[in-house]
Amino acid sequence: MFCPKCKCEYREGFTVCADCKIQLVDELQEEIPQNKEYIQYVYIMSSLNPGEITFIKSILESENITYYIKGENNLYTPLTEPARVMVSKEQAELVKVLLREL
Repeated sequence: MFCPKCKCEYREGFTVCADCKIQLVDELQEEIPQNKEYIQYVYIMSSLNPGEITFIKSILESENITYYIKGENNLYTPLTEPARVMVSKEQAELVKVLLREL
């Protein structure tokens, strides 16, 4: 038995959720995944320096910028390509201003 609201599982014999005070069900319904918002990313800059990437990430996070660092985990591999800083298209101009001094 399960509570359809809080998803707690109960032993047989219980009929009402102790927390939510609603009727238990035999099985939980499969949750339908919500459509994720599509974000179009644009390239801003590249770097082979892990410290610089960490610094850039801190700036982007402090400004609540939606970003993605492509290839960030490869920075410690010899002969690798630089990490590419990608941000949402809507925020690209703001990011260019923020990172202008780098």
